[in-house]
Amino acid sequence: MYNGLLHLHNLLRWVILLLLVIAIIKAFVGMSGNKPLTNGDKKVSLFLMIFSHIQLLIGLYQWLAGRYGILNNSVPEGVSVMKDTFYRFYMVEHPVGMLIAIILITIGRGQVKKGISDVSKHKRMFWFYMIALIIILATVPWPFREIIARPLFPGMK
Repeated sequence: MYNGLLHLHNLLRWVILLLLVIAIIKAFVGMSGNKPLTNGDKKVSLFLMIFSHIQLLIGLYQWLAGRYGILNNSVPEGVSVMKDTFYRFYMVEHPVGMLIAIILITIGRGQVKKGISDVSKHKRMFWFYMIALIIILATVPWPFREIIARPLFPGMK
């Protein structure tokens, strides 16, 4: 089950990044072109929020009961979590960064329902999504990050 959820967590990462880039582009085009908020814009932001919340639930399970989960007491005796780069990343930095990004995505989605002009909605969505993208890119365990690296596609080397 752990490997299946880990692979699903990885797959959803790519779906969320794709939807986030599409939402940012749509928001930028709408903001710079004074365009109305379309149903397509709303659907992209809705699917982005749905997939990010599903990702959050899978990530919470991984954080609690996964291989390095806090319920498994996987931290070796005598290791301080905050001093160890690997455990600090997977137990603190990654969960906190992703939680902040998902909150920003949710707030960005909430702009659709506000009673403000469409250009303001596009502008707010753009900035919330852009900041979320930066945080996500900073807190993903990319293959080039030495101690915390994970493959782009687990199971394929």
